[in-house]
Amino acid sequence: MQDNDPLPPAPPAPELFTWEFATDPYPAYAWLREHAPVHRTRLPSGVEAWLVTRYGDARQALADQRLSKNPAHHDEPAHARGRTGIPGERKAELMTHLLNIDPPDHTRLRRLVSKAFTPRTVAQFAPRVQELTDRLIDAFEAKGEADLIHEFAFPLPIYAICDLLGVPREDQDDFRDWAGMMIRHGGGPRGGVARSVKKMRDYLAELIHKKRENPGDDLISRLIEASDHGEHLTENEAAAMAFILLFAGFETTVNLIGNGVYALLRNPGQRGRLQESLAAGRSDLLETGVEELLRYDGPVELATWRFATEPLTIGGQDIAAGDPVLVVLAAADRDPERFADPDVLDLGRRDNQHLGYGHGIHYCLGAPLARLEGQTALATLLRRLPDLRLGAEPDDLRWRGGLIMRGLRTLPVQFTPPR
Repeated sequence: MQDNDPLPPAPPAPELFTWEFATDPYPAYAWLREHAPVHRTRLPSGVEAWLVTRYGDARQALADQRLSKNPAHHDEPAHARGRTGIPGERKAELMTHLLNIDPPDHTRLRRLVSKAFTPRTVAQFAPRVQELTDRLIDAFEAKGEADLIHEFAFPLPIYAICDLLGVPREDQDDFRDWAGMMIRHGGGPRGGVARSVKKMRDYLAELIHKKRENPGDDLISRLIEASDHGEHLTENEAAAMAFILLFAGFETTVNLIGNGVYALLRNPGQRGRLQESLAAGRSDLLETGVEELLRYDGPVELATWRFATEPLTIGGQDIAAGDPVLVVLAAADRDPERFADPDVLDLGRRDNQHLGYGHGIHYCLGAPLARLEGQTALATLLRRLPDLRLGAEPDDLRWRGGLIMRGLRTLPVQFTPPR
């Protein structure tokens, strides 16, 4: 080709946010990284937003304080009003949570709960997570088959986070029902999610009142105690904090377990490698393996909403004040400029600074608990159900169509029941 020859035309842009895209978005993200790394698109909700897909740009954007989490910085058009957050949170007065606020309020509220999620504190919770994991497997192992999402990956983090918050055991099945409504309707009609959000809000208001009268050794009681000792935590803030810890804390772990098991079943060499390591009593491959699963097909596809507070430039693209920006974690974590052989699952990958739990001041607060749950779930499944296998053809599986999260609707599995 001569210097003055025209460049060959780029292949046509992929169609985003279809069911086909939801099944395997990675080829489309590869196209965007190469041809339109900061790409303006109209989302299914009608909102227009910028998608950031390269690792370097994504990491920069996640830490850029000119990108606010507060929806007030978005001048919403009438057709998109209220479509940039969790359905129903505005009406239920649950907006003042960590995913919607900036410093100094974010700093103050995060400090109040951060002690509950340190690695040391979470490690004390390990026996309870193991107990829940074994109990759930006990319930289906004799059948020789299960839907691993609804019978295992979904209830495990719900019960764990309810325990942490201080939701009484007799009420936890209600939370499971409300959370199930969010999972089922996350990519569809928003009414079901909004109704569940309102039910959670009403329950939390009543629970906060009860905990103020009779505090316990739990996170909600500690939030109330901080409020009563001058930390200026309003009841709405306490309810919103409990709500977002539950909402963000369960669905990410559902998808970590579901996507992780599915990836292992589709990569038998890596699955066998992990089983051999566990059988030898080593945990190192389990730890790096969970990090690799977070990178390879993580639970959060797009980071939650950000809004430009002033004109800025990302990846050479000018962004106007007020524009929504969505960092595509799934695209950044498959960037070949950052990860060698990014489309290959390598449970022993060492240089793995993935963005699966974000970056910067909004880095996932519950990451230590999610890692514990993920490691416990995978290790226990592979130990107790060593011949675990898919119970359906991969093409028959369906992925939920929500914007932020990435997860399977169901994961049918089969195995040999224990004698």
